[in-house]
Amino acid sequence: QVQLVESGGGLVQAGGSLRLSCTTSGSIFSTCAMAWYRQAPGKQRELVAGITSGGRTSYSDSVKGRFTISRDNAKNTVYLQMNSLKPEDTAAYYCKTDYRYYSGPHPCTTSWGQGTQVTVSS
Repeated sequence: QVQLVESGGGLVQAGGSLRLSCTTSGSIFSTCAMAWYRQAPGKQRELVAGITSGGRTSYSDSVKGRFTISRDNAKNTVYLQMNSLKPEDTAAYYCKTDYRYYSGPHPCTTSWGQGTQVTVSS
């Protein structure tokens, strides 16, 4: 069974930093694209940042220049370094990982983490 385990959330003052981690465990061959989403109360879940298997990154306009997504393929882990945090960054953050069970040109399967809360106080 594949599981995504997130860590690193918490309470931080505006201007501070946090680093989120998400590790995919289970019998998989490799990870494909990985991403972080967030959902604030009363709002829809939104894409924050994504990274392809080749390391190409993309960011929402609201976090560009402040957040950095990275990955460690050997550990099947994706990170989100969040700097210059603002109260509007407060949300539950979810990682999404696409992965393959077997080698070869098979389609990727998607799983989500359970979410980790990030709260930024003003």
